[in-house]
Amino acid sequence: MSDIITLKSLCEELKIDPREAREKLRAAVSDAKANPELAKARKPRTPWQWVKGSRSLAEARQTLSTK
Repeated sequence: MSDIITLKSLCEELKIDPREAREKLRAAVSDAKANPELAKARKPRTPWQWVKGSRSLAEARQTLSTK
């Protein structure tokens, strides 16, 4: 089974508030041209989680690390 990275663990790693992280991710998903992998990976009404090493995780990490 592949490793799953949750939003909670990503927020702890980047030292950011989960509420702010969800807001940033929602905004990023709505712009599918700028974040195609993140938009494809998002399923409504499911927890924010990614497969370790995936492109969507890289886009999420990049989105959350920018101010």
